Amino acid sequence: MNRQFQGNLMLLLTSLIWGSAFVAQSAGMEYVGPFTYNMTRSFIGFLVLIPMVVFFRKRFLRQHPLTDRQEQKLNHSSVVGGIVCGTVLFVASNLQQVGISSTTAGKAGFITALYIVIVPIFSMLLGKKVSKIVWLYVCMAIFGFYLMCIKEGFTIGKGDFYCLLCAIAYSMHIMVIDRFATQFTDGVLISCVQFLTVGILSLIPTMLFETPSLSSIWDAKITILYAGVLSSGVAYTLQILAQSRTSPTIAPLIMSMESVFAVLFGWLILNESLSLREMLGCVIVFLAVVLAQLPTPGSKEKTTKTKKLND
Repeated sequence: MNRQFQGNLMLLLTSLIWGSAFVAQSAGMEYVGPFTYNMTRSFIGFLVLIPMVVFFRKRFLRQHPLTDRQEQKLNHSSVVGGIVCGTVLFVASNLQQVGISSTTAGKAGFITALYIVIVPIFSMLLGKKVSKIVWLYVCMAIFGFYLMCIKEGFTIGKGDFYCLLCAIAYSMHIMVIDRFATQFTDGVLISCVQFLTVGILSLIPTMLFETPSLSSIWDAKITILYAGVLSSGVAYTLQILAQSRTSPTIAPLIMSMESVFAVLFGWLILNESLSLREMLGCVIVFLAVVLAQLPTPGSKEKTTKTKKLND
């Protein structure tokens, strides 16, 4: 199994976890506000990742001993990467939560999905070559999202604008992760520091705009634990590890499967029905993701510059 295929499978599992977390997040918002929810789930994700950081570090050092200076450099680059990634993720995740509260779920899903178009544009602006066939898959995915999510006239309101900013922020998050994942860094440590950063930064708007209580957090404990352990702790770590193995242009296409899985889990668990149009959208997005994993002229690009800690 080659590295790129491993990365693609990791990203698909990430999308599955994020899609299933849709049910938990929907239920959790009945008890706490968006900033409180993001804050608590991020701190839980941070705590879950601490033992994983220790485990992966010990395993790597047994196979690839480092000098004290090398390990210090590794820690520094990983912590910096975690802070930068966490800052961008804080902006993206909270913009999405605030936007959803002011617009319909269909519009929010479609507008947020624009990150799969914005990433190739950013990549091109940064001088990276993007295969022409990838643009076809991007268009397929966008059309699929349109069929799944758009139910009424497309207008830009306050919530829509926040979701558009969220899509830009998520695009930046993917690009920032790609920047640090292609260096000699500790992917799990990056993820750990990332969620500590999101938790600390989310504490500020939580105190300013919400009135959280221990009782409300306790009422939402199951949903918060699910999102914190799996969606935050596991899935975002898989994303970081996977992006050191696959293309930054293909990655968002695979991660866009999150919305497809969200629709499916909503149907299975929340008894939400799928119209023929929505099912057609799911099929088109799925085809775009599968086709994007097939070899293309640009698929031979390097996905790593140096040996990774968490290979």
